[in-house]
Amino acid sequence: MKLAVCYHSHHHGNTRKVLDAMALECDLELLDVAACQSAQLKDYDCIGFASGIYAFEIHKSVVDFAREFLPARKPVFFVCTYGLSRGTGFKALTDLAKLRHCPVLGEFGCKGYDTFGPFKLMGGLAKGHPDEQDFQQARKFLRNILNQL
Repeated sequence: MKLAVCYHSHHHGNTRKVLDAMALECDLELLDVAACQSAQLKDYDCIGFASGIYAFEIHKSVVDFAREFLPARKPVFFVCTYGLSRGTGFKALTDLAKLRHCPVLGEFGCKGYDTFGPFKLMGGLAKGHPDEQDFQQARKFLRNILNQL
C-alpha cells in the first residue's frame, strides 16, 4: 500500500509533528509542497493533504498543489492543526475532491501551538500541542484510513 501526504508545515512545525507520528503506523511518504515542484500522485493508492489552518482555511499552497497534481478517482484524506478552530478548513480540498470524483476517507484535526499575529502578544494558543494524546489519535485515524483501503 503506497500512501503519500502532501503538506505545508510552517511556524512551529505542528503539522509535520503530527505527520511524523502518523508515519510510525506505515510507510508514509511526506511531500513538502514548498520543496516539491511536481509529483506523480497517480502512483499512490491514497493521498493525504495536510497543513495548519490559516484564517480558518487550509494553507493555499496545499490547495494549489492538490489542484495541479491530484488525479481523478484517487482516495484522499485530510489532516490539519489549528490554534483556535479549524473553521471550514477542508472545504476547498473537499470541493476539489468532489470535482475529481475522489472519495474522501476522513478528516483529522488537532490543536497546535499558535503564535501568529495577536496570539503572540498573549503567549500563544494551544501551548503544548500537539501532544502525545494528539499523536495517538492521529495514528488511530491513519489505521482507520488503512482499514478502509
